[in-house]
Amino acid sequence: MSRIAVITDSNSGINFEDAKELGIKVLPMPFLIDGKTYFEEISLSQEEFFEKLENDVDISTSQPSPESVMKIWDEALEEADEVVYIPMSSGLSSSCHTALMLADDYDGKVQVVDNQRISVTQRQSVLDAMELAKRGLTAVQIKEKLEKVKFESSIYIMLDTLKYLKKGGRITPAAAAVGSALRLKPVLTIQGEKLDAYAIAKTKKQGVKKMLAAIEDDINKRFGGTDHMENIHMEIAHTKNPEAAEDLKQQIIEKFGVTEVDLYPLSLSIACHIGPGSIAVACSKVID
Repeated sequence: MSRIAVITDSNSGINFEDAKELGIKVLPMPFLIDGKTYFEEISLSQEEFFEKLENDVDISTSQPSPESVMKIWDEALEEADEVVYIPMSSGLSSSCHTALMLADDYDGKVQVVDNQRISVTQRQSVLDAMELAKRGLTAVQIKEKLEKVKFESSIYIMLDTLKYLKKGGRITPAAAAVGSALRLKPVLTIQGEKLDAYAIAKTKKQGVKKMLAAIEDDINKRFGGTDHMENIHMEIAHTKNPEAAEDLKQQIIEKFGVTEVDLYPLSLSIACHIGPGSIAVACSKVID
């Protein structure tokens, strides 16, 4: 049986400590802050990131260098026969396309999975890849399996402020001014490769209600129905909003009758664009 190494990037929300425990490798994502490059978890902690973000420091995301990508693959191949690399969605970053091109030089030993995931759903893909490797699947088979179910996940995110969408040019200053004046809470969705607007809520409570209704609708129409919750992974993520995340977790447990709900901070690549105080609910179908 081929020895397979599973590698992802820090957009998955998997930190180095968790990666070590899981037996995988994580490529840290770079950020440009006032023209200087920082790396998540190496030279930039979650606390430092939000401190800079809230002080209106100029922050932008960047993709890892080809050298850093190939280095982590080469290190893994010293002990493994094949690599399954799961980067963030190709619809949200060009880093996946870069990795696909780099993999051409590895004679099939590196399989890059483009399954349109990020944050907690990307994390679940990593866990799925590990399980499939244990079952004896090859790297090619794992890639095919994960890409086949790439659209069997949903994420809904409620923002606390429109400030960072405005700063990133994703909404007009006029729309941001109106939304801020009315204290509106936008709900965004990630379905596959795109981050889109989903709904507008007048209050946080209403926003949570809209997200729960949306995820329930997806479960019923796309993932087998709420009578089969054993086939669904339920996940929560947040940006510097742990109390609200824990409250949402309890609501999900009560609403859907599940006992296990994963809860993690949103990756900084998303936090950069939406700011602190956000909360998200996600689900993904259990892989066959």
